[in-house]
Amino acid sequence: MELFAEQVLTSDGWQKNVSLNVEGGRFTSVHPATKPSPLAERHAILIPAISNLHSHAFQRAMAGRTERRGPSSDSFWTWREEMYRFALSMSPDDVEAVATLLYVEMLEAGFCRVGEFHYLHHAPDGSAYANLAEMAERIAAASASSGISLTLLPVFYAHSSFGSAAPNAGQRRFINGLEQFERLLNQSAQTLNQLAHANIGIAPHSLRAVTPDELASLVTMAGERPFHIHIAEQLKEVEDCVSWVGARPVEWLLSHAEVRQNWCLIHATHMTDAEYAGVAKSGAVVGLCPLTESNLGDGIFDGERFQNQGGTFGV
Repeated sequence: MELFAEQVLTSDGWQKNVSLNVEGGRFTSVHPATKPSPLAERHAILIPAISNLHSHAFQRAMAGRTERRGPSSDSFWTWREEMYRFALSMSPDDVEAVATLLYVEMLEAGFCRVGEFHYLHHAPDGSAYANLAEMAERIAAASASSGISLTLLPVFYAHSSFGSAAPNAGQRRFINGLEQFERLLNQSAQTLNQLAHANIGIAPHSLRAVTPDELASLVTMAGERPFHIHIAEQLKEVEDCVSWVGARPVEWLLSHAEVRQNWCLIHATHMTDAEYAGVAKSGAVVGLCPLTESNLGDGIFDGERFQNQGGTFGV
């Protein structure tokens, strides 16, 4: 396939009048300062597509179901309860269909890859499917059908809050012990062997949902693979963490885990100066979700301060 664009953003900056050839979904040649061939598909501007680093695909189907117009008592926490109820209603077919729709919408918006933070693992009653990776296979099928590249991030979720609190009934489809989760991870990885341009990581849901020992085991399990975690999204989360261990979530994480370049800290909304500096120094990516953080009233990440300290973020 031949392409021609008047302007193209490359690793060397903007180039003008560029001819490009594509084979097998990859650019095989890029020639600036040329004229278009008669067969070339012509464009004004081409820029690289970007990755969407944080998705919960099944939630696409609940958009608009949790908001209340005008003054009301709805919050992140009431949204979460509605999400739990909604998650209990989704069949594997539902999840595949919704994920496929979502991934097509992502492609239309200019994303080429999705990081699927996947925690809807089990049957509605909380029991494991005969195929432990049934739901992961549905996510992979949605990726294959839509054409988006996939980074699957199976989520480890074991507790409802800090201090090893027992999971609640609404979370029953998410829950695994370490042994079962490792089997789920391995079976999911085998599924991705059939999928082009796919890879797999690990995602402890949050410090609320894992113990320190479980987190350490997951770090070992992940090795060099992508490692994503929700952190410091809500002020109540920060307050609960301080009550648990006397430290803020990001503060505790930087002191007790080897946070490094394969880590992605999702949200990281509520941080101190020292935490901003510590995350930037670690090389970890902060995963910002501006629409979610606005819709749920999380707060605003100080991107300018983070970038000035050498930090890296994705969206």
